[in-house]
Amino acid sequence: MDQVEIFKALSNKTRLQILNWLKNPAENFPSQEHADFEEVGVCVGQIQTKSGLSQSTISEYLAILQRADLISSTRVGQWTYYKRNAEGLEKLTQIINSEI
Repeated sequence: MDQVEIFKALSNKTRLQILNWLKNPAENFPSQEHADFEEVGVCVGQIQTKSGLSQSTISEYLAILQRADLISSTRVGQWTYYKRNAEGLEKLTQIINSEI
């Protein structure tokens, strides 16, 4: 993953908030009836509601975070769930520790 793309993804306050919310989903979102937070993540609708932004804006933000390998998605029926990608976040830590 390109370092510039990772840092571009992190350069937006709402995208940083999303990563922070996904760090402790049970504390930041109401329970979900269709899936477990730990297993599949948080439904895109809950992220959109918490942010107060339009669905299209949140979808774009989530796509940017996913392209940067900071989050992953899982499709369950008609719902898409997002959670933090531990491997991508570890790569970010390595970049910061070794190259910056």
